[in-house]
Order: sequence, then C-alpha cells, then structure tokens
Amino acid sequence: MRSLLANHIQNARQALQSNRARSILTMLGVTIGVASVTAILALGGGASKIVDNQINTLGGNIVVIRPGQALNVFSNITQPQTSQGYATSTLTESDVDKLRDLDHVNAVAPLMILGGTIKANEMAPTDSKVLATTSTFADISDLKLREGQFLGEDIAENAAVVGQQLSVNIFGSESSIGRTMTIRGKQFVIVGVLKMINNPINFNSIDFDNAAIINFETGKVLNDNVSQIQQINIRADSVKKLPSIVKSAEKTLQNNHNGERDFSVLVGKEISQPTSQLFYSIAGVTAAIAAISLFVGGIGIMNIMLVTVAERTHEIGIRKSLGASNRDIMYQFLIESLAISIGGGIVGYLAGYVVAFIISEFLAFGPAVNWQIAVSAVVISIIMGTLFGLYPAIRAARKDPIDSLNRHE
Repeated sequence: MRSLLANHIQNARQALQSNRARSILTMLGVTIGVASVTAILALGGGASKIVDNQINTLGGNIVVIRPGQALNVFSNITQPQTSQGYATSTLTESDVDKLRDLDHVNAVAPLMILGGTIKANEMAPTDSKVLATTSTFADISDLKLREGQFLGEDIAENAAVVGQQLSVNIFGSESSIGRTMTIRGKQFVIVGVLKMINNPINFNSIDFDNAAIINFETGKVLNDNVSQIQQINIRADSVKKLPSIVKSAEKTLQNNHNGERDFSVLVGKEISQPTSQLFYSIAGVTAAIAAISLFVGGIGIMNIMLVTVAERTHEIGIRKSLGASNRDIMYQFLIESLAISIGGGIVGYLAGYVVAFIISEFLAFGPAVNWQIAVSAVVISIIMGTLFGLYPAIRAARKDPIDSLNRHE
C-alpha cells in the first residue's frame, strides 16, 4: 500500500512537471484565495491579541457590557459595530447603579461617546472623540497621566482631561494644564493630559491620544440631559469571581430591562473582538476576494484535471490492462489534484503573510503568527483539491479499458 501511494505521488510529480506552466496557472486561483484567508486571520488575530494583552495586563478581571447581542465572527465582518453604532443604546444609568451593588464588583464606569467639535487655538481633527465617564474609568482602564490629574468628585464640572496628541493639535503643545477649550459651545478647563499610548485599538474602542474626557453628568447636559451609554466597564475584585459576576449581571440587567436580553456581557476573549473599522473594511474586501478566488481556483482545478484525463485516456487503458483497479486510477488523479491545491495553498499561506505584514505598516498592530492559521490554510487546500478533483478522478476511473486503449494520445 505504501509503495503504491509512493508510486501515485511520483506519477503526480512527473505529470505536473511535464505541464509546469499549466500547473502553476491552475495553482494561482488557490494561491490568491488562501492568501486572502491567511491575511484576514493574521490581521484579525493581531488586532485581537492587542486587546487580549490589555485585558491580561489589567489582571484579567474586567467585564464589559455593551448594548445589543454579541455578533458572531461572520457578522462582525459583514456588520461591523463600533462605538458610533450604538446611537440608541439600551443601557441606562439605572443599570450602572444596580451593577455597582453586585457582590465582588470593585468598580463600575459608564462610557458615553459624544459628537461635537473640539476647539481651542486650533480645531481638533474630525476623528477626535469626547468621552463622558466617571472617575473610576481611569483605574479600570489603567490610563496613565502625563501631567495633572483625572476627573473626580472634587473636580469642577467643566474640567476635562485630554490625550497628548489632542493637546498638540488644539494648543500646539503637550503641556496644556489650565488652558480652556470648547465642546459644543461649552467651555472646559484642562486638568490633566494623558500619556501617549500610540494604540487606537483597545477594548474601549477609543483612541485616547486624540480624545477628550469629561464628567458623565456634564456629558448628559451637552446631550440635552439624555444619557446614551455605549458601554459599561466592570472590574471584579478577583478573576475567580468573574463567572458569578457575569451571571449576576445578566440576571440584574434582564430584570431591569423587563425580561429583554438587549445587551451583551463579555469577558476574556469575547471582549477582544476587533473593533477597528479599518480592519473590518480590509476583512470584508479580502473575504469577498477569498470566496471568489477559491471558487474560481476550484473550477480551474476541475477543468485542468478533466483536460488531463482526456489527454491521458490511452495511459489509463494501459494501466488498467496491467491490473490497475478503478480505485488505483481514481487515487492517481485525485493525488494530482491535491498536489496542485496544496502547492497553491502553501504559496498562498506565505503570500498572505507578506500581504498582512505590508498592510500592518499602515495599522496600529501587526499580524498574529500561530499554528491555527497554518492548519486553516492546509485544510482549505485539502478540501479544495478533494472537492474539485473528485469528479475528474471518478470519471477517469470509470473509463472502459478497451475503449481507452483504442484512443491515441
């Protein structure tokens, strides 16, 4: 059996080498498809790894609550949700108050993202965010100050903390303590400047380098006294208590929402679903390319294998006359199909990482390198080779040996 398999592999190698240009062109469709899948998984893994590391750095005891049900992986690509997407949040201040009363909850902080232009000496870029929250937010998210202090109960209502880059953008200086800026026409005094993070990807979906942070109650006033809470962060007093806190939070929120489960309670890797809109755009485009390329590549494999079977009809007749069974003939051509597909998959895997590393130069994170992506590339290649090579292989196996011998190459 082993020698027969080795013989099939040797025959496949010789057949592919004899038509090298045709084989390479046939591999190309599989290569593009696998490269696209590899790039998606690598970039997605890289974005997730950043948030995973953040959660682990914070002690792994963070619970995040967001409005709406959590989406699956496919929906995250086709229907990306960023903090801007929660225009009509179902989370309320009552939810925040009740969550604070749960056992083993160390701190709770609501997040409300506001629109509006930030002005000082210069106008802030349009992608600058205004975050309304409470004093506990800095501790939960481990925000570090370059200078000044964070918001607190003893701080004036019109106080604000700004990211270091935002300070440079609107004041022309990293040091802006005591200076004033306006948000939606209301004047704020800078009391703190955050340390530069250089990483817009985080579980809060906020680029803190370009953000302004104000008191939650003041944020409500700017929003016509309406609170739109896009996220609630909870810090547990122990990682071991996370399961019980999740159950208690789900029960509490469901009761508070009249039995409606219009929220998601997330922990661990659930929190680290990529939130970068740019990543989702890349993922959506490459997913479409991958699906089309894999299908076209599969059709290409089937087409070329049918041509190969037709060209080698006489050879099939000779092999059968020498005792080869239908199964032997089928395996021979199926192995050739798998060789084309797996060869294209290996090249596609390497090319996908090249593309991922190039794209990552324009992003705030690098691609993840792990064995799961390599296994995915191999599995896709095997499925492609088997699925689209099976029909030509069966067709070759069913050829009548007498008719095949009468055919000339």
